[in-house]
This record gives sequence, C-alpha cells and structure tokens, in this order.
Amino acid sequence: MKYNILGKTNINVSRLGFGLAEIMRHDRVGDVPEAATVLNMALDGGINFLDTASCYGDTEELIGTAVLNSITDHISNQGDVRDFTEYFWTPEAIENSINTSLERLKTDYIDIVQLHSCNLKVLNKTDVIESLINAKLAGKTRFIGYSGDNAEAIWAAKSGIFDTLQTSYNIVDQNAQNNLFDLAKKQNMGVIIKRPIANAVWRKSSSTWSYGDEYFRRAQILCEDGNLPFEPEDPILLSMGFVLSEPMVHTAIIGTHNPKHLLSNIGLFDQSLLLKSETVEELKNRFQQVNEDWPQLM
Repeated sequence: MKYNILGKTNINVSRLGFGLAEIMRHDRVGDVPEAATVLNMALDGGINFLDTASCYGDTEELIGTAVLNSITDHISNQGDVRDFTEYFWTPEAIENSINTSLERLKTDYIDIVQLHSCNLKVLNKTDVIESLINAKLAGKTRFIGYSGDNAEAIWAAKSGIFDTLQTSYNIVDQNAQNNLFDLAKKQNMGVIIKRPIANAVWRKSSSTWSYGDEYFRRAQILCEDGNLPFEPEDPILLSMGFVLSEPMVHTAIIGTHNPKHLLSNIGLFDQSLLLKSETVEELKNRFQQVNEDWPQLM
C-alpha cells in the first residue's frame, strides 16, 4: 500500500480508502462478525482511511466496537454530516450529528468531518459553516471538509474554509479535472475521490440502479471507438489506474461488503499504478471529445 499526505491536514493516508456505505446497502449492518472481518481485512491490507456517516446503518458502532479499540492510532476517520433537508441544516443539527458520531465511534475526536452534498443556499448560511468551525475549535474534529460536486464543490474549493474536498472523479465523470483540481491545489486541500470505479460500468453489458445508469450510458459512448491502447483486461484495474494516475488524488474510496472483492481491490492496487500513460490520455481525449456538458453525478 502507498500513502499520501492529505493536503494541509498532514495526515498520512492510504491512497486506497475504504467506504462503509456498502455494508449498510447490502443488509449487513446487523452482522457484526462479517462486518468486523471486512473492516479488519482492510486494515491488514494497509488501508487506514475509513469513510463513514451516521446514515450508514450501524457502521459507526461497528467501527467503535470491532476496530477502533485496538488500532485508533493508525486510522484516519472521516465522518459525514449529511442528508438533512434544507430546513434542518442548522448549527444544532450539525452539533448533534457530530456528538452522536463521537459516541458511536467511541472516540474523543474525528479526523475529518465533512458537510455532505448540501446546496449553495446552505453553504452561504454562515451559521452552518461556523458550527463546523466551532467543532474544530472544540477539538471534536481535527479538520473540516466538504463532500459534493459541481457548483457547490467549486464554491467550497474557492472559499478557503475547508481542509479537504471529497468529489466524484472517474473514467466517465472527469469534470473535476477541468473545474476543481487546480482550485484545490491552490488551497492545498486534501482531495478525496468518491465513486472511483464508476460502478464498474466499463465494458459492462448493463446497469440497473441510480447513478450507475447514467455512468453506463456514458461508458457505452466512450467505448464506441474500440479498445484503448494498452487497455488491461480487468475493468476495475483500468478504473483504479485512471483515478490514481492523477497527482491531486490523495485517496480514492472504494466500498464493498464482500471480503473477496476487498482483497481483489487491495491486490489490484499496485498493478493499477502501472497503468500506461497512453491509456490514461486516450480516456481523457475521448471524454473531452464527446463530453456533452456531462456534470458530476451527485
């Protein structure tokens, strides 16, 4: 496993992160032994960046009981404050969310707390930002970040307020390259990538859910010109290699509930760093040629 300094945070994070949403989505939240197995396999594989949120079922409790008691000093925890309606984006709601996460995680502080996908109207409410800053000043979180895309992500990157930016970037969702990475670099923000394998749609015959449908449509268009130069047979390897070839990507989060998939991802990591530059450039060229103002998918 290779590691990066996460921008101005100076936290040394694994370039491959582990997202816990998939455990919740696949009804594994009540299966503590299996979830604990997957978590510890990630840690044993050198992953030290965990992405969780209060809405990810019981994953915060699982981290607190199954993992953090024994390896707190070796993990960067990222907690998301998220999924409030506009009316409930209040300082009180944010404070309660952070306090609840601290209790569930059984820790005195979280490394990074992020506002997740709130809109521009919320971002412009000074009391919301101030509540996050106050949590940092109180020692409840070491750093603060924003997780989102498009105009909101640009606002966050320009603001100078946040230490980190989590945003979408992958083979079929490349606009962060054009709109965000330079802004984040100027602010020395840590850059965290979500959806790096694009729901595994490359060379896939169908897609059946949520943003994967749009990713699938885009992949079909990008594949029309045939194979890429030096294209690896494994589409996951291709997807990982594309994202990790970008120097501004400090860590990329891949979630799974499946131990075999996790081990495969860890095994593919070193190979992905060897992806040919010709392959990466062809993917970028195809996206630029057919890009129909494709926005980042939230």
